[in-house]
Amino acid sequence: MALRCIPVIVLASLLIACTSNQNPQEVREKTAQATAQLKSDAKAVAQGVKEGWNRDKPLDINSATKDQIESLPGITGVDADKIISNRTYDTPVDLVNRGVLSKSKYDRISDRLTAKH
Repeated sequence: MALRCIPVIVLASLLIACTSNQNPQEVREKTAQATAQLKSDAKAVAQGVKEGWNRDKPLDINSATKDQIESLPGITGVDADKIISNRTYDTPVDLVNRGVLSKSKYDRISDRLTAKH
């Protein structure tokens, strides 16, 4: 991904330099701004790809981090803390059986969970 950004940065720099009579400091500042924006965009794309890959994999409630648990739809930080503090689980439905999650919350995420030992 970084290699793809290099030609864009070079092109942006050339366009900025050729389209106006700016001093070198202004050109450097605009190039730095364009580079920072490209880095931000590249990070966002990478995060989206990562989330897409992980979306198809069930989340192991016995080893998932708080952030991973909170990424599930409708799950709050309080819910994640309860899930973590009541580990270990034999099956995901233990979340309901132990009163960790309501049946409605569990139903929203049940297809995304697993409980490995």
